[in-house]
Amino acid sequence: MGLTAGIVGLPNVGKSTLFNAITKKNILAANYPFATIEPNVGIVFVPDKRLEVLKDMVSPERVVPTSFEFTDIAGLVKGASKGEGLGNKFLSHIREVDCICEVVRCFDDTNITHVEGNTDPIRDIEIINLELILSDMEIIESRLSKIEKKAITTKDKDALFEVSLLKKIKLALEKNIPARNLEYNEDEERILKSFKLLTKKPIIYVANVIENDIQSGNDYVKKVQEYAERENSQIVMLCAKVESELSELDEEDKILFLKELGVNESGLDKLIKATYTLLGLETYFTAGEKEVKAWTFRKGMKAPQCAGLIHSDFEKGFIKAEVISFSDYQKYNGEKGAKESGKMRLEGKDYIMQDGDICVFRFNV
Repeated sequence: MGLTAGIVGLPNVGKSTLFNAITKKNILAANYPFATIEPNVGIVFVPDKRLEVLKDMVSPERVVPTSFEFTDIAGLVKGASKGEGLGNKFLSHIREVDCICEVVRCFDDTNITHVEGNTDPIRDIEIINLELILSDMEIIESRLSKIEKKAITTKDKDALFEVSLLKKIKLALEKNIPARNLEYNEDEERILKSFKLLTKKPIIYVANVIENDIQSGNDYVKKVQEYAERENSQIVMLCAKVESELSELDEEDKILFLKELGVNESGLDKLIKATYTLLGLETYFTAGEKEVKAWTFRKGMKAPQCAGLIHSDFEKGFIKAEVISFSDYQKYNGEKGAKESGKMRLEGKDYIMQDGDICVFRFNV
């Protein structure tokens, strides 16, 4: 679906180490600012235990998980909105992503340079968030200077509506309230789409800890949790160094390593799932002898749109969708059992697809 999560943070907080683990790519992770110059893009597969269940039940020739993109964006510094560091270039890269994963250093290590001199995750968060706010303020003020006077003079309803919306956001930004924390109606959302405001993007704070703190966290993590709760954002705790090591192991060794660490799931799996949910994404499945495949769709999409993800002809000629919920598919031992038990439904054009639906689309072109 072309959706992207951007990994941001100050220099040397573990962004590129985390990205290496996510994509298993050998991106430069050096101990100095601006080791990452161009944004690196990698595809991640979304872990989903339901695929393993379907694999065992259907015995297909292949299994295809769903995926989306992560982009590693170079480290921001104080003054980025004014062009400090490589600021404006990086801010433009953030503007192109759909959500933000902000990596925050939550450990002390004298061997790793901190651009601000010491560890203080809240200060680091506020440095980045302020730069995003200042960048958005510049965009809003520029737009207001172009349309406000004319809107008042002509009394054009659409222009006055836009001016009112921009002033509402400007007032919030002046109080350090990100645009994502305001409520918008459908018309406001439509107008805002073209502005690509940085503070409008949903955010996850990624607390990067040392191995010994993976289970219980630490005081730095608690501060980040409190900060995230105040602005209704999410937090995922992980150790980027450990995740990088895990990414080099096969599945069996990975499970053993996680057991040794005392955790059931890797931090990366948690982050990928949290990001997937933050983007408003869900999964439906197609299951046949040749292939079991997971398909990503936006929550609220209707059956014809979801069919169109497979092929545009499926949407154009959509007739019906044969739908079985995952729980029924599993309970009644597959498609045949679900059909015999009356658990397969015929859904039309207005059906809103549900997470876990297993579908066969009927179409005519």
